[in-house]
Amino acid sequence: MRGSIDFLLNGEPVSLSDVDPRTTLLDWLREDKNLTGTKEGCNEGDCGACTVGLTRLTPDGPRREAVNACIQLLPMLDGRAVTTVEALAGPDRLHPVQEAMVDLHGSQCGFCTPGFVMSLWADLPNGPRADADLPDAVAGNLCRCTGYGPILAAAKAMHDLPAPTWEPDLAAPLAALPQGSARLEAGGCTARLPRSEAELAALLAETPDAVLVAGATDAGLWITKRLERPETLIFLNNIAGFADIVEGGDALSIKAGAPWADAHAPLSRLAPDLDEIVRRFAGPQVRASGTVGGNIANGSPIGDGAPGFIALGATLTLASAQGRRTIPLEDFFLAYGRQDLREGEYVSALSLPRPASPDALRCYKISKRFEDDISAVMGAFLIERAGGAVARARIAFGGMAATPKRARAVEAALEGRPWTRATIEAAQAAFAEDFQPITDMRASADYRMTVARNLLLKAFLESDGDLGATRLAAPADHGAAGHAAADHGAAGHAAADHGAADHGAAA
Repeated sequence: MRGSIDFLLNGEPVSLSDVDPRTTLLDWLREDKNLTGTKEGCNEGDCGACTVGLTRLTPDGPRREAVNACIQLLPMLDGRAVTTVEALAGPDRLHPVQEAMVDLHGSQCGFCTPGFVMSLWADLPNGPRADADLPDAVAGNLCRCTGYGPILAAAKAMHDLPAPTWEPDLAAPLAALPQGSARLEAGGCTARLPRSEAELAALLAETPDAVLVAGATDAGLWITKRLERPETLIFLNNIAGFADIVEGGDALSIKAGAPWADAHAPLSRLAPDLDEIVRRFAGPQVRASGTVGGNIANGSPIGDGAPGFIALGATLTLASAQGRRTIPLEDFFLAYGRQDLREGEYVSALSLPRPASPDALRCYKISKRFEDDISAVMGAFLIERAGGAVARARIAFGGMAATPKRARAVEAALEGRPWTRATIEAAQAAFAEDFQPITDMRASADYRMTVARNLLLKAFLESDGDLGATRLAAPADHGAAGHAAADHGAAGHAAADHGAADHGAAA
C-alpha cells in the first residue's frame, strides 16, 4: 500500500506523504507552492475565484474539467492532473483564453479573472457554444465588475484564435502515476484511498465513523467553514467502477460515485425535464465534483436530486461487509438528518426506471433567484394517463417536509379520475394531508403550500405539450430537453445545491 498521494501539477509529478489530508488544494497551492493566481473568495465553492483545471483519464482519453480548489481536499487529486493559471501561456504568446479576455476587456479588478480563465480553459475542447449557451461555460464563476458581457464575448472569441500547440498531452504522464490503494497519515488525520468496493466495505467495518469523501462539496465546507477536524477520512474517487453509468432499456443505473457532470446527459435522455434541473443544480465546478450518490446520502430535504428520482420510482442499493440490500429511494429518508444506513453501510448505486414516456415526468425548481440559489420548493410529477384518466401518479417534493417526501394523498385524489381541471382543483386540497411545511429564510409555510398546489396545476397545463404559457422559453435546440429557460442570467447557475456532495456515513 502506498503511503503517498501522487498527481501532476502543471505537468510535473508530485508525491505527497507528509501533508494533512484535510488540506485544501487552494491552501496548498497558495501557501506551499506560491501559486497565488488561484484566488480565495467565498471558500465554499460558490464564487469560482479559486477555479483550477483538473484532468482525469477516461476510456476516451484525458478529460479536463473546472473544479473549485477551495473544497478539493488533496487526496482527491490522486491519479489526476492539476493545471493552474500560471501554466497556460506559451513561450511567446498567451493562451487563446487569456488573449481573448485581454483583447475584449474581460477583466476589471481582476480578482475573479483567473477563475474565469480556468473555466473557459476547461470548456475550450468542447468547441464553440451557441450564443444562448455561453453563460453555461462560466456558470460557476461570479464577477462584480464587468457585467459579464466582455467575458461572454471572450468565451465566443477564444475559438477563433490559433490553438495552443505547447499544451502537453497528459495521457502518458497520468498513466505513469503510481496505482493501488493508499494510506496517508499526517496532522492527526488518517486518509484511506481504497481501490475497490470490497476494500471500502472492509474499511467501514473497521472504522464505521469514518467520513466518506466523494466530491467534498459538503464535507469540504465542514472543514473550511465549520472548522471541523475529522480524524479519519475515506476517499472514494479511486474505486474501480464506482462512477459507472449504464443506460439500459428499462432503467438507468448510476453508481454512487458518478459526478453530476457525467450523469447529466444520461438523465436528460431519461426524462427531458431532468436536463434543466441538473443544469440549475449547480455550476460546472460543483457538477464535476459532487456525486449523485452523495446528494442522496446527504439526505437534505431541499436537495434537488431526490424528488425527481422518487417520482420515477428509483431504488437504492446499499452495501456493507455483510452484503447488499435494495430499497425504494423514498424509504431511505427516515427523518431530518437521519437516513436508513446501518453501521458500516454506504450508498452503492441508484436505479431509475425508464418512464413509459419521457415527457411524463415534470420537474420544477422554485427559488428566490433563478440563478445561484437553493430551492424553496422542488416538485416532481410523474403522471401516466390511459383513456383520458390518470392511470398512475407519483408526486414527490423537496422543501415541503423534513425529508424528500411523496404526496400520497394527492396521488390518491388523482388516480382513476379524469385528467381535467376539475380533478386538479379537487386534488389540490389534498396537499394539506401530505405536508405541513415550515417557515424559514427561503419561504413561508403559506407560500410553500400555495406553490405546491400551483405546480400541480402547472403540470396539468403543460400536459398538452404547450410550454409557451408556463415557461420562459423552449428553444428546440437546447440539449435533450428543449425546455431550458432562455434568459440564463449573468452569472449562470453557480453552486445552487451543496447537497451534491457527501455524507459522513454514505457515498
